[in-house]
Amino acid sequence: MDTSRKIIHIDMDAFYASVEQRDHPEFRGKPLIIGGDPNKRGVVATCSYEARKFGVHSAMPTRQAAKLCPNGIFIHGNMAHYVEVSNQIREIFSRYTDIIEPLSLDEAYLDVTENKKGMKSATMVAREIQQTIYRELGLTASAGVSFNKFIAKIASDFKKPAGITVVAPEEAEAFLEQIPVTKFYGVGKVTAEKLHRLGIETGADLKKWSEWDLIRELHKHGYQLYRHVRGRSNNIVNPHRDRKSVGKETTFEFNVLDNRILEQSLMKFAKKVEERLIKLQKHGKTVVLKLRYSDFTTITKRLTLNEYTNDANQIYQAAALLLRESYKGQDSIRLIGLTVTNLKPVYFENLRLEGL
Repeated sequence: MDTSRKIIHIDMDAFYASVEQRDHPEFRGKPLIIGGDPNKRGVVATCSYEARKFGVHSAMPTRQAAKLCPNGIFIHGNMAHYVEVSNQIREIFSRYTDIIEPLSLDEAYLDVTENKKGMKSATMVAREIQQTIYRELGLTASAGVSFNKFIAKIASDFKKPAGITVVAPEEAEAFLEQIPVTKFYGVGKVTAEKLHRLGIETGADLKKWSEWDLIRELHKHGYQLYRHVRGRSNNIVNPHRDRKSVGKETTFEFNVLDNRILEQSLMKFAKKVEERLIKLQKHGKTVVLKLRYSDFTTITKRLTLNEYTNDANQIYQAAALLLRESYKGQDSIRLIGLTVTNLKPVYFENLRLEGL
């Protein structure tokens, strides 16, 4: 395991809402919610910290947000402007390193092991970046500093807003032991529920399990979690990374013949894909179904829609159609997957959450 690298994860604090509060003094100190119309089937793209105190969060239906926060200020937002500000932030990053891996408009990894300023301390680099962003752009950012991406990302969320958390190699395992497993990469709602049923609430609980037992219970997630909780991740910061698709798949504990179970899985996947697409501010046009039979034969079928979407119901309907056309119950299924490809950015006013 390489512990010599110096990785920073920068995460802007309530980015879109903060930009609006910076540009519009009348929004400052008030619960600002950016997304769809609360009187229609919209979703929350993001919200200010004042709104978060009421329990509002991204991907929540705006109708629900309005009930939780009746005095909330709802606006559609201005994606073109946020992209412009994001580019200004990226320019600040580039003063320190060219090894930058954006995750979205408001967060990125930076490898500053060898940086343009010749600074020995990654912590000092992170602090200087925070100060520069605030001085030049009037926005705050939180930072995580460590020797790998996984820990740096968790650390950046540790002291929000405007915080900085440093995790040295010798501190990594103790740090990860205190973290709720819901904060671990790859642990979504379904995996979290299974971990909780197994009595695993924190990194310390996770660490008690053997690698084999975790793989038996969680398959590839078990393999990843066993390494993550021990700080073992050598994924490099990739400056050429661009998300081409968003997907979800599962290997069943027992092979499945029942179409209803397959369709239920696709509905769960569609909801997870929708959440991820909304976070990425993207939508896609091609839905891909993946089936692996009991003999390990694998097929993929795809359907290109007439319009771009990030709506779970539309994604599910396309996947269910592919399933009906592809699977006739002739053999049992051990794995099913759903992916949306052909992605492009989406504006907030186009975000929809149907069926609510």
